Amino acid sequence: MTVVIQEQSIEADSPAPGRMLTVTLNGKRQRVHIEDRQLLVDVLRGNLGLTGTHVGCYNGDCGACTLRIDGRVAKSCLILAASVDGSDIVTIEGFGNGQLDPLQQALWESDAFQCGFCVPGHLFALDDLLNNNPEPTDKEIRDALIGNLCRCTGYMNLVAATHEAAARRRCSAPCDKYERDDSEV
Repeated sequence: MTVVIQEQSIEADSPAPGRMLTVTLNGKRQRVHIEDRQLLVDVLRGNLGLTGTHVGCYNGDCGACTLRIDGRVAKSCLILAASVDGSDIVTIEGFGNGQLDPLQQALWESDAFQCGFCVPGHLFALDDLLNNNPEPTDKEIRDALIGNLCRCTGYMNLVAATHEAAARRRCSAPCDKYERDDSEV
């Protein structure tokens, strides 16, 4: 028996299969051409120029690529961009709608970050925690940070800043330090 294998030639310049992706990105409708194989983090950074979404691991361990898709926290290095067509996406650039949220302000004031590479993961994880639990314990805060790595700083300031942000969010007006219960901080 003779088996004949026919050779196929693939031109190096032939484009990869692609499509148009339409999303609401940080409150604005965006349309961009993507390759079917592209990860969301690569589309955000390469195609759309949103470099606040970082690449640290490409396997979901570090949290640097974290964002919010349709209200849920997700790691964009694990998501094919084509799968979010029609979604509402908020990146670190869109967090707080152009103003510092109480969580961002507390993190800033507490020196919770140094280089900033890990900010997306920590910020979205802690925001999600505070949205679901307005008075978290230290353990609940630390548990919320699992899957988000920081090599520059300890996590003590993140915990303290989260307690501060929780207190600020509970206040209907800007808090005076005497209006808060600082016993946990």
